[in-house]
Amino acid sequence: MRRFSWFNATSLTLGFAFLYLPMLILVIYSFNESQLVTVWAGFSTKWYGELMRNEAFLDAAWVTLRVAVISSTIATILGTLAAYVLIRAGRFAGRTLFSGMIYAPLVMPEVITGLSLLLLFIGIGLDRGIVTIILAHTTFAMCYVSVVVSSRLVSFDRSLEEAALDLGCTPFEAFRLVTLPIIAPAVISGWLLAFTLSLDDLVIASFTAGPSATTLPIKIFSAVRLGVSPEINALSTIMIGIVTVGVITFSLISKSQAVRREAEERAAERPA
Repeated sequence: MRRFSWFNATSLTLGFAFLYLPMLILVIYSFNESQLVTVWAGFSTKWYGELMRNEAFLDAAWVTLRVAVISSTIATILGTLAAYVLIRAGRFAGRTLFSGMIYAPLVMPEVITGLSLLLLFIGIGLDRGIVTIILAHTTFAMCYVSVVVSSRLVSFDRSLEEAALDLGCTPFEAFRLVTLPIIAPAVISGWLLAFTLSLDDLVIASFTAGPSATTLPIKIFSAVRLGVSPEINALSTIMIGIVTVGVITFSLISKSQAVRREAEERAAERPA
């Protein structure tokens, strides 16, 4: 086993500092008394109170949350169905075109995607708002779900489905009772990925959002162009806290499930 050298330790420290030190500074200055974000004037939580009274940020956050939940749910359903067709349908006419259309948003610049969707919505006479943002986010998020679910379906043991069919299940019942529970971790991962992409999107949303619907990234970007305010630091700190709690919770759940599975396998291997 190779020893952990000073070079490795220094590189790791600098890498983590580059990634997380700006976040730490942002969190610290969110509790700054001064309105100047670069001048420390004492500890205070007043900017969190100001943020809770800022209707513009609250409305944008509510729009972003609704769009993320709805678009990620639709993208998960469509992406899972697309992955199932690609992996299980075998060869069919138009399969290459179908797979290319599914995976195109992965390599398509977001500016091109946003502009093309904008022209589409204008062409069909659809007013820009929450609906257009949901459609846009569903379009580019479903391909990520399809990739995640496809990777799980490739390694799926089809003999389990065949056994269910032999026992009298219909194809739909076999999918619902056997396939879906097994690929559920991949489906959930795809939903979380789509949810995160929707929360983070700025470029596509800026093309498809209208005056009646502004997402939080657009609102933050517009506010930062006029100067960083302590309220933005407070909002960013809340988002960092939510993500941190979610990651830790998911890690603990995954670890407990792995420990439980390992205990069940040991119990199954133990002689009676």
